[in-house]
Amino acid sequence: MTDLAPPTPAPALGVGVIGFGWMGRVHTQAYSRVTHHFDDLGSTPRLIAVADEVPGRAAEAARRYGFARSSDDWSSLLADDEIEAISVTAPNFLHREIGVAVAEAGKHLWIEKPVGVTADDARAVRDAVERAGVRATVGFNYRNPPAVRAARELISSGSLGELTHASFRLLSDYAADPAGALSWRYAFATAGHGVLGDLAVHGLDLAWFLMGDVAEVVADTTVFIGERAVPSGATSGHQRVEGGTMGQVENEDYLAGILRFTSGARATVEVSRVAVGEQNDYGFTVHGTRGSVSWDFRRLGELQVSRGDRYQDLPVSRTFAVPGDGDYAAFQPGAAISMGYDDLKVIEAAGFLRSIADGAPHGAGLDDAVRAAETAEALSDSAATGRWVSVASSGVAR
Repeated sequence: MTDLAPPTPAPALGVGVIGFGWMGRVHTQAYSRVTHHFDDLGSTPRLIAVADEVPGRAAEAARRYGFARSSDDWSSLLADDEIEAISVTAPNFLHREIGVAVAEAGKHLWIEKPVGVTADDARAVRDAVERAGVRATVGFNYRNPPAVRAARELISSGSLGELTHASFRLLSDYAADPAGALSWRYAFATAGHGVLGDLAVHGLDLAWFLMGDVAEVVADTTVFIGERAVPSGATSGHQRVEGGTMGQVENEDYLAGILRFTSGARATVEVSRVAVGEQNDYGFTVHGTRGSVSWDFRRLGELQVSRGDRYQDLPVSRTFAVPGDGDYAAFQPGAAISMGYDDLKVIEAAGFLRSIADGAPHGAGLDDAVRAAETAEALSDSAATGRWVSVASSGVAR
């Protein structure tokens, strides 16, 4: 047996997490796993502190995941000199306050979408980050699957010809049960838009990522379940409530929209949180003059591709992500070995840490959050007026 000198460890980067529902757990696990998959990040995350206002939740997170400290007060993390970067996975209405405060405290920021209740909130966080000179990453994880990266390369290479039209869908049943609690997600003051802010922004980010800038939109929205029972205490996830006082749902359950791109291409987007029979049915199909490509989140590593010179009666082939597509090789050695949702957040964590190390953007950032929020607001305005609405341009190159 040959004795090997231990590798020189990367410097530790103290991290904190604010908000410890499901997404706080996903971020924490991503920090714990990221160096297992990526060895070029410039630092190794060290879990310093976790904060959540629900009594006992942060303490339990610290016990289970190994944070050095826990608190019911998120502001305590801002004054902690050991913390250099903070994940914000709190409800939407807290994104602006916390995101701006994190930046002003000189901490790097990994924040979940939609970055606030309004586009103005997203702009405020972006501007604070730019003033502070810190790095920021936003949780648009559906651009991270290696198969989606392969689709983008296929489109960018011109293999599909000139893009003509596409469809994007995000259909889920998480709010389909009328007995689901009236949580913060259903009030405009705390969530902002409903399914627009929760799901559609993912589709809008994918549409931009794959097809370029959107010029104008038209949309229809509706609420199918108008009242829900008010919960007696804090909720986690999508809990049921039997009986109790009923309250009004203030934001939309469903959106159908059309996007006109500056290129002249068109796309439909359909989003629902009350789609009975649909469980996380997220995906897209993009058509060009010489072919098409389709992706389904539930078959994460696959693409359906059609291309050739015949135009009509072209076959459709199933292809798999392979090493060389996106970050696939960091997880698996060969095609058709499954990856999962949590892997997408590990990829996101790696981009966040790289951006801190080299000062360059890696992955989705706050300009992307602003762009998605502006497009969502244009869709909402269109639904209210029944007219096509122009989308404000963020002026950021693809």
